[in-house]
Amino acid sequence: MILVTGATGNVGSEVVKALVAAGEPTRALVRRPEAVTLPEGVETVGGDLNKPASLTQALAGVRAVFLLPGYEDMPGLLSEAKQAGAEKVVLLSGGSAGIDDQSNAVTRYMAASEAAVWASGLSWTFLRPSAFMSNALRWLPQIQSGDEVRVSFPTVRTAILDPFDLGAVAARALLVDDYEGEILWPTGPEALLPAEQVAVLAEVLGRDLRAVELTNEQARAEMTASMPVEYVDAFFDFYVKGTLDESIVRPTVRDVTGREPRTFVEWANAHAGEFR
Repeated sequence: MILVTGATGNVGSEVVKALVAAGEPTRALVRRPEAVTLPEGVETVGGDLNKPASLTQALAGVRAVFLLPGYEDMPGLLSEAKQAGAEKVVLLSGGSAGIDDQSNAVTRYMAASEAAVWASGLSWTFLRPSAFMSNALRWLPQIQSGDEVRVSFPTVRTAILDPFDLGAVAARALLVDDYEGEILWPTGPEALLPAEQVAVLAEVLGRDLRAVELTNEQARAEMTASMPVEYVDAFFDFYVKGTLDESIVRPTVRDVTGREPRTFVEWANAHAGEFR
């Protein structure tokens, strides 16, 4: 039995699908089991990762855990997993975790989560993916209301990754022992500018979409309206100061899954209905 946390999110839902496709008994940890719909055969269990004592039922009989980062008591959570008999953790982390810059809010919680898993005594694999293709859904309100798409950090290329591919990599790391003690860096097949992503969406949707490039000052103002300042500062550290380079295309998806990662064109076609 494998436990998937964040099972209804962009990544966790893809991990669940990949495990089900592989025929693996899968349990999904959710806050409200009665309010979610998951693939047939997936067991849903309630629990709160910020309260390790609430996870007794979720961890019973589990041999491996797909874990999201950043919870309040990661050591306690991992201790509960180990005591329940779990042997392995595959942790979703981020590319900046290796920098270990404690002044950066995102880096800080990623690095702390990795350190907790490493110290737990459990077998581990860390996933440090590039940015997700699904982040383009943040443009959905703009695309539904007009043809202009305001883009932050317009000169930054990212090898954006389909969560489908990340889910497949995570599932493989959960199912086999080949990647124990390794850090995997899944990326998409090409590094795109924001305007190039908008152009793909325009072609797929048959729309005359235009990317409007924001200045750093405009981007900061818009981001501050929707997220804590410490996280805005973190993204400016990554993409303006350049402390995180997500433009590198890596062969991880192909090496782990045996196939090429999906392109942004494929992702856009698969999700066109959401934009319409």
